[in-house]
Amino acid sequence: MLTTGKAILDVANEHSFAVPAFNISDWAMFRGIVEISEEKNAPLIVGIHPDEVRHIGREMITGIIERAHSSTVPIAIHWDHGATYEQMLQAFQYGFTSVMIDGSLKPFDENLAITKKVTDSAHVLGVSVEGELGTIGGNDSYAEAGAAEIIYTDPDDAVTFVKTTGVDSLAIAIGTFHGFYPAHLKPELKLDLLKEIKSRVGIPLVLHGGSGNPDDEIREAARIGINKINISTDIKVAYHDKMREVLGSDSKVREPNAIQPACLDAMKEVAAHKIDLFGATGKGALY
Repeated sequence: MLTTGKAILDVANEHSFAVPAFNISDWAMFRGIVEISEEKNAPLIVGIHPDEVRHIGREMITGIIERAHSSTVPIAIHWDHGATYEQMLQAFQYGFTSVMIDGSLKPFDENLAITKKVTDSAHVLGVSVEGELGTIGGNDSYAEAGAAEIIYTDPDDAVTFVKTTGVDSLAIAIGTFHGFYPAHLKPELKLDLLKEIKSRVGIPLVLHGGSGNPDDEIREAARIGINKINISTDIKVAYHDKMREVLGSDSKVREPNAIQPACLDAMKEVAAHKIDLFGATGKGALY
């Protein structure tokens, strides 16, 4: 069931739901995310950021691809927040079936140029491409480098960008933040802006950084035009908070097979909630 991001998101676009893109950083997390997706019969995009690629290594990515082939639900392997054309070439060589080229901090013309270059190359190989317009705020290493504030996506720019680059999906900035939402800001999505962009570009739209936004807003965004939602902070917090609890309760515990099961259960509970929230539960039947 290994497939491309486009194959997964085109169905989500047609049926008005969002596919979770869970960022994973080790094999246990990956296994748990696949298991809960199969239990929920939900399509899955496995997101791997360049920092995570360096952490887990090419050999584990080969294992991820092998596991995806035997999955009961469709899975795409997605390079998240690629920064350079050279990184995209690396993603192609590693076997990723979907990539994101993030030129959102560049001037519009430069973002357009590098995104088109990546898209032209990726499409020759059958790999899907996600671009980004506007900037999503962030206070962690997975945000766009230096993007402390949100710069909302301009609908006119979005039309030009999609038409010129040929991207398969577009990440837009409508009021989310990478990592934990700053305490001094109120999380609020600009759903009217989402509706306008969706009506004008038509392709699957992507939401990055929705950890602090209310469930009702996220649910509505998935219903009216967002087809992929990246989840990293929420599942990692659940996983590692439970790990701290397990390790703190018994100073002698040391084996991963004793430490990790409870951590995976905590992570899977959060992941299951997201799958339900995005409307992806049971949607594996559509593929």
